[in-house]
Amino acid sequence: MSQILYCTKCNNYTLDKICSKCKENTIVKKPARFSPQDHYGKYRRKLKKIEKKG
Repeated sequence: MSQILYCTKCNNYTLDKICSKCKENTIVKKPARFSPQDHYGKYRRKLKKIEKKG
């Protein structure tokens, strides 16, 4: 999966299809608005590392 996913039950963002906290299915969320603080940067950097390896 190459998108940031969201769990609607526990409000958790993840890269996995199943939430690690509550074990529910996750959904694709629209991209976040641009912010200088870049709240989702750690997820994008993690995703880039995964894509380079695979």
